[in-house]
Amino acid sequence: MRPRLRQLRAWLEKNGLSPKGKLAFMTWYILALDLLLFAIQKVASLFRSSFGQSLTGWIIFLSLIVIVFFVVLAARWLSSRLLWRLRNRLIVTYIFIGVIPAVLLITLAVGGLYLSAGQFATFIVTSRLDSELESLEASNLVIARRLAAELDTGRQADTLRYRSSNTWGQSHVCAWLDNQPLLNSSDVQLAPVPPGYPSEQTARVVRDAANFFLRATTTIVTKNGMLTVVSSRPLDQRKLLGLATDLGQVTLYVRDPRTGGRYPTYSVGDIPPPQRTLDRDVGFLADISVVNWADGSVSSAASISVETRLSKLYDHLFAALGDLAASIKFGLVVGVIVLGVFVAIAIYIGTGLTRSVTGAVAQLYQATTHVNRGDFSHRIAIASNDQIAALASSFNLMTESIEKLIVEQKEKHRLENEITIAQEVQAQLFPRHISQLPSLEVYGFCRPARSVSGDYYDFLTTGSEKLILAVGDVSGKGISAALLMATIHSAVRAYSMEGIPILRQAQAVGAGEAKYDPIVPGAEVSPGTLLSLLNHQLYHSTPMEKYATLFLATYDGADRRLTFSNAGHLPPMLLGANGSIRRLEDGGTVVGLFDDIRYDEGSAQLRPGDIFLAYSDGVTEPENDFGEFGEPRLIELVQENRDLPLERITEIVTAAVDDWIGSAEQPDDVTLVLARAR
Repeated sequence: MRPRLRQLRAWLEKNGLSPKGKLAFMTWYILALDLLLFAIQKVASLFRSSFGQSLTGWIIFLSLIVIVFFVVLAARWLSSRLLWRLRNRLIVTYIFIGVIPAVLLITLAVGGLYLSAGQFATFIVTSRLDSELESLEASNLVIARRLAAELDTGRQADTLRYRSSNTWGQSHVCAWLDNQPLLNSSDVQLAPVPPGYPSEQTARVVRDAANFFLRATTTIVTKNGMLTVVSSRPLDQRKLLGLATDLGQVTLYVRDPRTGGRYPTYSVGDIPPPQRTLDRDVGFLADISVVNWADGSVSSAASISVETRLSKLYDHLFAALGDLAASIKFGLVVGVIVLGVFVAIAIYIGTGLTRSVTGAVAQLYQATTHVNRGDFSHRIAIASNDQIAALASSFNLMTESIEKLIVEQKEKHRLENEITIAQEVQAQLFPRHISQLPSLEVYGFCRPARSVSGDYYDFLTTGSEKLILAVGDVSGKGISAALLMATIHSAVRAYSMEGIPILRQAQAVGAGEAKYDPIVPGAEVSPGTLLSLLNHQLYHSTPMEKYATLFLATYDGADRRLTFSNAGHLPPMLLGANGSIRRLEDGGTVVGLFDDIRYDEGSAQLRPGDIFLAYSDGVTEPENDFGEFGEPRLIELVQENRDLPLERITEIVTAAVDDWIGSAEQPDDVTLVLARAR
């Protein structure tokens, strides 16, 4: 059971049918409640039918809500599926902007054409009916004037009756003289003229009893009295057939005064056969104003229905135009063709624009999939010169920039790894375990301004009471300075620990044909000689712009003497316990810049409590708004804390330098070397 539920849930999630929003959860909740009530109703109806019937209203109400909610969810689901693609969105937009208004306009035009055609058909019939009434009114007026003239001449009524039976034709003519019957052209009895008959329209369709007539009334004052003449023609099948001539089927409907409904009385003519495929039949109904002959009241007691073809109405419409009809027809055909051409051009242009937009978006989407997979080498083909092409060009530039950034990031990561390795290697170069002499304690500190340092210090013990001390600063910063610092470190250690050959002539240092005496042990090498040999090596193995400052000293604990030589480094100082200060300046210029240089040596006697202080320019040269940190401030800090451990003195000095720098970047490597005689 559970695997099937999992499969159903997976299928619902795959097809987007799983409830995710509030409306979806509410819909499923109401559906579950509705099904629960339906189940309760079915169970309750087995025991108590009235209780089950009471739940019917709630079930119907909840079912309607569920149906409405599901319709909304279905609309959302369809819109999310159908409108996800830009092409479908454009199609829907075109439908709402162009197709639906066009369909509405066409529907309105067709509906208007149908109504106009129906109105035109009934207009033809009613026009013919009005023509009949006008003709009847004219003939009735002629008859009335003729009768009035004959009465004025004294002709007898019998003679009039005789003449009327031979001259009135289809019309039924009656006359009254002072409301007294004068003549009747047929045997039909006619009631007196009603007093409520409207005088402004003498020819009307009237209803006399159950029959309909075309009736005209004329009243003339004669010498013998008031003459009233009424001419009537029956509105029957014969008359309708005349109205339907060359038109179609005409039907007369009569309104039932009791029910208000209409029923046909006469129907004549036939619907013409279609002349073409779209020659549809047109049917329309028009009311006729009818006068009740008994009381003169006006009502819509009758209606005429006309059913014909569009072609027949078209023939009637253009019948009066004569030769001009052909030109109008040709113009209409040309207009339809031109309109069709414009529509085809519009469809072609719209389709082309849609394809250009959707194609560009599809290319962009495909390009994003490549980028998502990490393929930044993919480029979009540009075949136009518009905003979309500019967007594609920007995308190509972006991916190209990202590709370059990735390469640069990889190179940066490689360099960072190399720098990390260089840091680890350089950390191994600085002395990690310093062997203290019984008569001298030493301590060194170096903090690089960048990843690696160009400063250098080292302590080498060559015996229980002998120590070689080195402090240096390489020109420049970064990897190149660190490499030169490593070279100096290796050379000093090699010359100090393995020994060096002694040149026969001092001026031959660095010469190509120098003669060497046997090797002298490193412990016996003087600082000046070691600097001369190191200068010779650096001069021939490094670029011209590379050099270093270096201070070398040997300490002999037996007589507490420090022998030193300074190759251009900031002069270290001996701070006496009595407050005296001696600068150790004996030596020469920097190493590696000039060849064949000799370095002088100096010596100093250390008394218990004296402090040896060596530093780099990263300690004294940092600046802020108040100027440089300066050597006096350094000396003052060391003097004030001279009784503290050397490590603590170093922490105090570096903290003071950091406070002096503040939030600015450390400008140079900070190196500090301290030694104190015991």
